[in-house]
Amino acid sequence: MSYAVPAGTDDGSMPADPDDPLGPGSMLHPLAHQTRWGLVASRAIVLEAAHPQIGAALMTNSTFVAHPWRRLRNTVLSAQRMFDPDERVRQREAARLNRLHARITGTDAEGRPFNAADPEARAWVVATLFESTVTMCRLSGESLDGPASDRLYSEFLAFLALMDPGGGELPPTLREFWRYYEFMIEERLENTEAVHVILDRLFAQVPAPPLLRDRPALWAAGRAVAGPVATAITVASLPEPLRARLGLPELPGTRTLIHTTYLSARLATQLLPQAWTRLDTVMDMLDPTYSPRPGSDALTELRRGAAKAGALLRLLTPTPSTAATGDSTLRSASRFFSEVLDQTGNGHLDWPDLAAMAREIATRLDLATEDEDRLFAAFADWWRELQKELDTDGDGRITGHEYAAATAAMTSSALIRVADVLFDVTDADDDQVIDAREYRVLFRTAFNRDPGGGDERLTRAEFVRRFLNFMAGRRHSDVYDRLFAQS
Repeated sequence: MSYAVPAGTDDGSMPADPDDPLGPGSMLHPLAHQTRWGLVASRAIVLEAAHPQIGAALMTNSTFVAHPWRRLRNTVLSAQRMFDPDERVRQREAARLNRLHARITGTDAEGRPFNAADPEARAWVVATLFESTVTMCRLSGESLDGPASDRLYSEFLAFLALMDPGGGELPPTLREFWRYYEFMIEERLENTEAVHVILDRLFAQVPAPPLLRDRPALWAAGRAVAGPVATAITVASLPEPLRARLGLPELPGTRTLIHTTYLSARLATQLLPQAWTRLDTVMDMLDPTYSPRPGSDALTELRRGAAKAGALLRLLTPTPSTAATGDSTLRSASRFFSEVLDQTGNGHLDWPDLAAMAREIATRLDLATEDEDRLFAAFADWWRELQKELDTDGDGRITGHEYAAATAAMTSSALIRVADVLFDVTDADDDQVIDAREYRVLFRTAFNRDPGGGDERLTRAEFVRRFLNFMAGRRHSDVYDRLFAQS
């Protein structure tokens, strides 16, 4: 069996640095920015979901059920940070992932405990990325000698060591890895619900590109055809023993289709301008909050804005709308519940939903450790308040009707603390006022959107008032809705 690595990722212009296996001279650094690595990410998440611990975490604590594309986009963004030329960016991202994963625990439908920071599960995530990279290259017609294969594997080992220096381990050699991989496929993976949810929803919810956002019917029609084809290609690329266990037959003709797809992706990377085949460019264009600016580098701007975190002002500041009263308020709150609060898509509100909102904010804005901890603590306090006031039957869940009925009188000290955290990370100069410069410049750099004119200045009290109105469903924010309510 021969293995492969992407052509053009090691052209000699930037030699490998043995002391920095994830740096600019690595194979992984340029690969993670190629559009075709999306094939790796989408295939790997299916393999990950078949692991019982990961599948349970995805079903009970992740937004993959309700927002699969947004979850995949965050995975890509995180991977790119992990392969950043600046080692400090990598270390920061690894620490952030460790903090977020440590908060994801629970039990699956069979009562088995799971933990997103489990060493075996974490090692399997890296293993799926490596094996899916090898599969991408093999199906693209690329081959490589033994030393190059070993080098690629060593980079993935360094990737795992960065995430989990004292925990999860993969076999030290490539030969041992393939024995480990076969064991995992045959002995550890299961026919989990998460696998089928991902296959059913991932390609069925791809957001419309900018040119088709005003033509939803046309995009829906095209997606209805392309989605099943993309799913069939992903299924056909999975190991045959796993396909059989999952009850996923290989459809006639998909073997030719899969080779054509992977080969076309490789040729596009080689023949088209690099700017057209960058994964971050494509993912940004499919981001509903994206609005390109002439001459801008989307990834650079996103990183710069995320570091400053000031864009959260516009994200959480409601746009003017007609005040709703009576039954219309309840309907607005009900819609807000299903579109925004129910992040896991299970029809009710519980702690994983609020944790998912906190993770989205922390991920998108790359919050510092202290700000992230304050944010999660405030959301946790809010959940305890909601349980005390609304969870009358003590089942740990809140229905949309219960939430909507309570919004008219919503005054939560914990929600005020959430707003305080968001105000603090937005108020970059710490003058206790959000000014026009912070409003325009920071929002533009973080989300590649122009919020328009205006010289409004917001005090902390006004910011908190507007945030509470939004969380009650009484007022809306287009950008906040796009970030949390759409894929």
